[in-house]
Amino acid sequence: MAFSLGAPTGIRGRRRFSGGTLSEINIVPLVDVVLVLLIIFMLTAHVMEFGLEVNVPQVKQVRDTAEELPVVSVARDGKLFLNERPVNINQIASQVGQRFKGAKAVYVRADGATTYNALAQVISTLNEAKLDIKLVAKPEDSSVKER
Repeated sequence: MAFSLGAPTGIRGRRRFSGGTLSEINIVPLVDVVLVLLIIFMLTAHVMEFGLEVNVPQVKQVRDTAEELPVVSVARDGKLFLNERPVNINQIASQVGQRFKGAKAVYVRADGATTYNALAQVISTLNEAKLDIKLVAKPEDSSVKER
């Protein structure tokens, strides 16, 4: 940034800078960059979805817990995930043991449209590994009237 200091010239004490440079902050490039970044984030925000979309069945009673346990998710098409990472059904027990040292229980979260066969295979595999199974369900909306 350069300043030009010159003697005031002209009428009524106005300053006139002759040949020197006047330093002003030009915010137009900054605004341009910010607007481009805003557009980029707006376009990519919908792509950055976190987690799996699993529609668990609704039940009347649900118990809340603050325990940190591994979660096995069974997607509608039967794919398995251990805490959002894909996993093979044959490796579920070993992956739970590696990632969660000392875990004795596992949450099983399955989509409501999942076939019972896929869910039964997961439960059987976890039972063979001597892990307690806790099924995840969503509470029913109390405002919905019974038929």
